Amino acid sequence: MRVRFAPSPTGALHIGGARTALYNWLAARHDGGVLVLRIEDTDRERSTPENVAQILDALRWLELDFDEGPILQSERADRHAEVIERLLAGGHAYRSTATAADVEAYKERHGHDRGFRGEAQGSGAVRLRVPDRGATVVRDLIRGETPFAHVHLDDPVIARADGTPLYNLAVAVDDLDAAITHVVRGDDHYSNTPKQLLVLEALGARQPIYAHLPLLHGPDGKKLSKRHGAASVQELRDAGYLPEAVRNYLALLGWGAADDETILSTEELVRQFSLARVQRNPARFDERKLRWMNGAYVRSLDVDDLTARLEAFTGRSGLRGAVEISREKMQTLADFWPLAGAIFDGPGDDPRAREQWLDDGGGAALRDARAALAGVEPFDLEHVGAALRAVVARRGAKPRQVFQPIRVALTGTTVSPGIFEVVALLGREESLRRIDAALAAG
Repeated sequence: MRVRFAPSPTGALHIGGARTALYNWLAARHDGGVLVLRIEDTDRERSTPENVAQILDALRWLELDFDEGPILQSERADRHAEVIERLLAGGHAYRSTATAADVEAYKERHGHDRGFRGEAQGSGAVRLRVPDRGATVVRDLIRGETPFAHVHLDDPVIARADGTPLYNLAVAVDDLDAAITHVVRGDDHYSNTPKQLLVLEALGARQPIYAHLPLLHGPDGKKLSKRHGAASVQELRDAGYLPEAVRNYLALLGWGAADDETILSTEELVRQFSLARVQRNPARFDERKLRWMNGAYVRSLDVDDLTARLEAFTGRSGLRGAVEISREKMQTLADFWPLAGAIFDGPGDDPRAREQWLDDGGGAALRDARAALAGVEPFDLEHVGAALRAVVARRGAKPRQVFQPIRVALTGTTVSPGIFEVVALLGREESLRRIDAALAAG
């Protein structure tokens, strides 16, 4: 098996493109095949080096390696020109100055279901000759066989008048030269397939096996777009998702696994993956389900691994203790700092939290807690917890009536890791200092 991922560098790698890359990677790794990376950069106005760099960066983050490439389609111009001349010389193509108006006029005369047929001229764009009889059959692992009757197909333009190739010519030639056996790509390319097959047939080449992946939809059943949340791989990375969780979730979108909440390691995905099990109906990308899955991955990491990832994500160091007490409340890496950042940066300033928990009886509860913490020995998680639970019991209060004032005093907010853990991590001196500051401010 030889497959290829061939993105156009006209923007960031979106989630649908990432799934296409992943399916090609899984197919190649499952079969012991080869994955070729080709950058289809012939749209010079929209293709930029920065966008190529974005695509490579996204693939690196997803940990999808390739065996050959990246091959820049723009660097194969001489080969494309050679094929165009060969098709012209063999009578498979001709030059034509026909415009869109000419094509419309032809259809007015012959019927709109009749494909355009032009006359050979000495100049103009290059059109491929389509036979009037027969059909081109697209054989697709997902959609089955579909015949495209030649009588309905226009003679397609395969090169501009200046000789530069159009997409369908370049793609067909590049797939042929790279000996691609399976073309795995989005369903939006399906209508191009007959044109590419006609090029291959004119060159006497065998057609590859196709697998056109249904496009992704949002939870509302509409085509996936930015309104549904993160739209690109970089946005997922910046939102704190883990690459292995993204791989797991994207693999299940339209593939034949039981549901889209199945935790499968990358090794298991490779072992189980089959293009034949890709479903024909569009799959729904739901970022809430991805968050859930990512949380399961976060909690499965050992503390040292999670700490290293969070230190890289936040640009801070010395996070291990806070990571250890925060991990159970996290779903993404981005959840960590809002949850635990006050441990390092000091209490935040939330007037509503102060008013709710440090006024009235909250201040009294906080003074009792301070007195209890001052005498804790040793100052560790077990003894801190016992001392604060004793305060709750002596006051005949609900736990939150004691613990929330402490939390607000220490972090400035009502949300943090477990309060016993926060107190023990801060230590006696810092905990008492923050409590004193809160009492003085109240």
